[in-house]
Amino acid sequence: MPLVIGTRGSALALVQADRACALLREAGIGTEKTIITTEGDTITNFPLHEIGGQGIFVRALDDAILSGKIDAAVHSMKDIPAARPAGVVTAAVLPRDSPADFLAHLVPEGDIRVIGTSSTRRKAQLLRHFPGLTVKNLRGNVDTRLRKLSEGRYDAIVLAEAGIGRLSLDVPGRRLPPETFVPAPNQGIIAVVCRDDPDIRAAVARLDDPETRVDAAIERAVMEELGGGCYTPIGIYSVGGHLTAEVLSLDGKRQVRHEEGIRDPDSARSAGRRLRAEAGELIREAWERLGVKG
Repeated sequence: MPLVIGTRGSALALVQADRACALLREAGIGTEKTIITTEGDTITNFPLHEIGGQGIFVRALDDAILSGKIDAAVHSMKDIPAARPAGVVTAAVLPRDSPADFLAHLVPEGDIRVIGTSSTRRKAQLLRHFPGLTVKNLRGNVDTRLRKLSEGRYDAIVLAEAGIGRLSLDVPGRRLPPETFVPAPNQGIIAVVCRDDPDIRAAVARLDDPETRVDAAIERAVMEELGGGCYTPIGIYSVGGHLTAEVLSLDGKRQVRHEEGIRDPDSARSAGRRLRAEAGELIREAWERLGVKG
């Protein structure tokens, strides 16, 4: 019997699922793809923090796994929340693509006045580096956001560079260096989650990239210690044993940033607790201003 692989229906989600399915077939494992509609795909006129955070892209697929409708699902790993239901495991993370953000624009960069993004992190980082700009809410899949850019609703928008590459798009603009615009934890990583069944886990685990898994685990450990999810402007990036993590105010005017050598999740948790102790006021302030209950 082939593994039934669930995915969202956006162009990017389908490309990511196709990549995982192709790798499974190369390993001699048959696959069947099923599209699952999530709440995040149907509610696009509100920022994520107003409708439940990034987990809204994942819950329907988790439910489909637990009900037996599908065996596994493919996600952008940054969309997977810290709290996971019993019976669902992340069995594989694929080799990381670019972790960076990309500033897409059709006007000269010096003429940019209005930028579109719904991410509190991206908004804070943009305001920090480009004071005086207006950042307006923008959600939707990659095609929708690029269409709104071409219609002139924004002078520029911010996308994940990995998504542009996976879709083979030629988008004008420039890469925002992750050392400065610290990415969301696990940005650029594709994850395959599955039912906690030994045979399914073993099959999916053939795709796992050990180096990416370590970096992903380090970033998630810091994220879990900080809390806040998509509500707080948080950037976390681990590569080659070096961790960069920052917490910003919503307006980008204040920040707490740590850089240190971290090679395992336990050390990352300690680093996350130290950062939270120093940046606790910024985290609490963000939650209060966004009306989030702790």
